[in-house]
Amino acid sequence: MLLCYDWVIIMSLDYKIIGERIKDHRSKSNLTQNQLSELLNVSNVYVSRIERGTTKVNLETLYRISTILDVSIGVLLTGIDQTASNYLDSEITSLLGQCSPKQKKLVSEIIKAVIKN
Repeated sequence: MLLCYDWVIIMSLDYKIIGERIKDHRSKSNLTQNQLSELLNVSNVYVSRIERGTTKVNLETLYRISTILDVSIGVLLTGIDQTASNYLDSEITSLLGQCSPKQKKLVSEIIKAVIKN
């Protein structure tokens, strides 16, 4: 959820989704919850709660998890790998889908101008 105020934007974190991302990357790294908990020097129960989203993971622990799993904190928080060359493709496609034909033509012209430079 994104909350907007006149002077600040506050993003509400969904710890369940973050936990699912951690679990997914842990599995891809061929680590068990026990192994991850040992590397973090925390209990297996705590890692389980993080992955289920029933506890809030602090920034230090999230950083340690990201280092162990070799994934950026940004990916764990947002699910988006901003280092990937195509990370904006789906967002751009979605935005174009909301445009009128006239707006799409304008966007096309802007892209062509940017590419020339």
